[in-house]
Amino acid sequence: MRKSNFKSTGQGGFTLVELMVGLVLGMLTVLVITQVLVLAEGKKRSVAMGSDAQVNGAMALYTIQREIQMAGYGATQSLDALGCPVHAQFDTGAPFTFTLAPVIINDGANGAPDTITILRGRSAGFSIPIALAGAHTATDNHFSVNASFGTTAGTWMIAVPTAQDATHWCSLFSVTNDTSDVTTTLSPTVVPHVLTSSSKWNQNSVLPAAGYVKGDYLLNMGSFVSRTYSINTTNNAEALQVADLSLANGLSSPQDLYPQIVNLQALYGKGTVDPSGNVIVDTYDNVTPLTNADWRRVVAIRIAVVARSAEYEKDIVTTTANAPQWDVGSTATITGPTTTTCNGSSKCIALKVNQLTDWQHYRYKVYDTIVPLRNVLWNS
Repeated sequence: MRKSNFKSTGQGGFTLVELMVGLVLGMLTVLVITQVLVLAEGKKRSVAMGSDAQVNGAMALYTIQREIQMAGYGATQSLDALGCPVHAQFDTGAPFTFTLAPVIINDGANGAPDTITILRGRSAGFSIPIALAGAHTATDNHFSVNASFGTTAGTWMIAVPTAQDATHWCSLFSVTNDTSDVTTTLSPTVVPHVLTSSSKWNQNSVLPAAGYVKGDYLLNMGSFVSRTYSINTTNNAEALQVADLSLANGLSSPQDLYPQIVNLQALYGKGTVDPSGNVIVDTYDNVTPLTNADWRRVVAIRIAVVARSAEYEKDIVTTTANAPQWDVGSTATITGPTTTTCNGSSKCIALKVNQLTDWQHYRYKVYDTIVPLRNVLWNS
């Protein structure tokens, strides 16, 4: 029998050291890949949340801007009425007073968010003042007028005295039409305001004791709109909110519009009339006018909205040095808010965000614009 020439050899493989080195390299590779994925996902979230904040900020600014553009319709048909205190009462609720002005800015203390209240009428037709043809006592339920153009049942009106003082003020009422009597029937010369179950705003208690006289007038508001924009700061869930005065019950119920809106600031743009009759804005301030002459100078509103990204950043991304700033330009005269030099020769107003929880771990964006009060300008 022949013997085999093949020799038996041992099995080859990795040594323990080689296995440990391979394991370490694999772990390092997984670690690097994980860090890259985490970083990429974080950047993706920051970009996505930043995009959401931009949309919220832009929409918030547009919404307020659009409202201000329509502010004063009906109420500014006669500029003599600007600044008149309007008395109103719904049913047995508490009487209240508001100022007849297109926009009211309530300044937030120490940089806190402002609130902006916008007053306007809403009518598909025209709106012109209606002169009274005779006196109206504090107990009358109708106005005698020269012509009731554009008036229908349900129309909201504001009675305005030509001579306004502490005992002669404006009054809010709605037009009624009860054909059971000539004095309560809406006609070209009669504008009734009878207190009924469907017109509970017609409270004679809001009328001046001296009533109104011939030559006073009515402002046709169509459908009355009083709308307030503010910042909801409850439960660290900041958002732009709006509250409408309900004509159905006399209450205002706020509702959130856009989340992550953390500050709202506004300034009155006040102008003077040049020799050509043009109104030129020369001052921006947060001082609410007190007289008719001062209200006539308000021809624009300047607003700034601060939007915050919803993404919490692990590292500090906002400091006092790079906190949101409102650049108001280099030529505007600003009184009231403190300004500092920024962006070269511009002036900036610091917009407060440090009242927010972990404010330094979020990113912010400022949106601002100037809105002319076109209904005031057109009626100047």
